[in-house]
Amino acid sequence: MDKIKVLGFAGSLRKGSYNKALLRTAREESPEDMELEVFDIEGIPPYNQDLDNDMPARVKEFKQKIKAADAILIATPEYNYSVPGVLKNAIDWASRPPGDNSWDDKPVAVMSASIGMIAGARAQYHLRQTFVYVNMHALNRPEVMVPFVADKVDASGKVTDAKTREKVKEMMVGLAAWTRRLRVK
Repeated sequence: MDKIKVLGFAGSLRKGSYNKALLRTAREESPEDMELEVFDIEGIPPYNQDLDNDMPARVKEFKQKIKAADAILIATPEYNYSVPGVLKNAIDWASRPPGDNSWDDKPVAVMSASIGMIAGARAQYHLRQTFVYVNMHALNRPEVMVPFVADKVDASGKVTDAKTREKVKEMMVGLAAWTRRLRVK
């Protein structure tokens, strides 16, 4: 079969983001039949419905990359028990205007990393609620939630924890199988 094209992005704008480190790990641990492109959502302005018919260039680029992808991978921190505003904003832009929902019918996997014990679980659950409305098909397992991530990433931003790397690899293999399964329908 053809290579599965995955578009990945982080719900964090921070250059040293642990969730961006997870995306780099996902690229390194992806199966050979998968290609992961990482997109930085920085530069996507706050959503404004007045611009639905004249979207900013960064939004148009994001929507095109989503549509060209076979599947989506999101790595997100948790802010105040939920998803970061920049992530929700990017999701909202890509679902607009009505009738041009870039997310429609896409397989998606979510992972999260946090310096605390909860590891982004609540953000993941809120994202899954959003996926229902925008008609994305979430991979249920494996779940990747990395607690105490500061102890698992080195100074250069590389995930060094073997168990974390293995779970990310399992997720990427699972996302490949899930994407193929949904293609058959």
